[in-house]
Amino acid sequence: MALRAGDHSQAAMTGVKEKVLTLDTMNSSIRRVEYAVRGPIVLRALELEQELRQGVKKPFTEVIRANIGDAQAMGQKPITFLRQVLALCAHPDLLNSPNFPEDAKRRAEHILRACGGHSLGAYSISSGIQLIREDVARYIQQRDGGISADPDNIFLSTGASNAIVTVLKLLVAGEGRTRSGVLIPIPQYPLYSAALAELNAVQVDYYLDEERVWALDVAELRRALRQAREHCRPCALCVINPGNPTGQVQTRECIEAVIRFAFEERLFLLADEVYQDNVYAEGSQFHSFKKVLTEMGSPYAEQQELASFHSVSKGYMGECGFRGGYVEVVNMDPAVQQQMRKLMSVRLCPPVPGQVLLDVVVSPPAPSDPSFAQFQAPTRPSQELGLAPDMFFCMSLLEETGICVVPGSGFGQREGTYHFRMTILPPMEKLRPLLEKLSQFHAKFTQEYS
Repeated sequence: MALRAGDHSQAAMTGVKEKVLTLDTMNSSIRRVEYAVRGPIVLRALELEQELRQGVKKPFTEVIRANIGDAQAMGQKPITFLRQVLALCAHPDLLNSPNFPEDAKRRAEHILRACGGHSLGAYSISSGIQLIREDVARYIQQRDGGISADPDNIFLSTGASNAIVTVLKLLVAGEGRTRSGVLIPIPQYPLYSAALAELNAVQVDYYLDEERVWALDVAELRRALRQAREHCRPCALCVINPGNPTGQVQTRECIEAVIRFAFEERLFLLADEVYQDNVYAEGSQFHSFKKVLTEMGSPYAEQQELASFHSVSKGYMGECGFRGGYVEVVNMDPAVQQQMRKLMSVRLCPPVPGQVLLDVVVSPPAPSDPSFAQFQAPTRPSQELGLAPDMFFCMSLLEETGICVVPGSGFGQREGTYHFRMTILPPMEKLRPLLEKLSQFHAKFTQEYS
């Protein structure tokens, strides 16, 4: 924004220049970005933690973080074998130590041979270490009952989030009524709304059916698509399965219906499957979109475009901080796939320690390995205030109990309904009192404000 003549003289007199980058001059798309799981509730939680350390009296003694899926931040211990292999790769001198099992040493040596200079500190190729992509391909093939996976269609990434944003960048184009639209579930994981805002794409909401345990209804997809086509060009459909934050697991029949819908309407499919190891309900079973798509046969198996995402951050692994993940693309135009490889190369490579952890996750110790028993053990249990009602509830809960959860408005919800989203990652000795406190607070809050 140009300065007026008077402003120039004023700046010359005071010696203070106007900032080049201001809220008015910055990228307006960034200002529209919101990310609820690290929003104002979490900032207040940080302040409360600081006040507790300073001795300020509160009706609680600690802040319990139930706002984000970060298992180790809640006190859960990392899987020993994962960290042993990582330690050996990071400091190969430990390969001579008697304190590490032989299978961990063999795995570390195997991975290091595939690293540039046999060092974890070297860049990998932009799509990830070839050996690890081959191991991911074998994992997918085993998971999907023998359906083959091509390592050349697998890209390792900085968690699943980075891969999701990369694919969205490829999809987004146009302006005005031709601007790209992406169908996302409501409630959604706010990565999607944030990324679409940053890319200046159109967020097309389709609502999950809360009355049917957050089921996905193709009729609702058709409604959302029909309305969206009046003002944008819908090009992609995102499905989060198992659901985040809702937790539902889609049936095979539902996945088939979604694939047929995407095929008929010429939509690129994005399958966010990072919670595939978190299926607990009796009768529920995870079906990957890749598997169902392949088994549906022609024309879907040969033509429907799909990108599916996974991560080491969730499930029994809980290795959020190392940022390891992958995307597998199916039926992507080879020329576009080359552009995707180019786009990833701009970031050089995903973190190599995260790639190492991903390799151990997709190819864990076999029953004959010395680390098998130890590895298996931990995986078995696995308006006056200007606030929206759900934000007011969450802020009140935090102030009175120290429990940090996230308002449903950060994920999307039907107008007139209010929710909060919490994780259940605290260890049992903290989770039980957390739920008791939450129950007591909810009863008191309801009585007071109903």
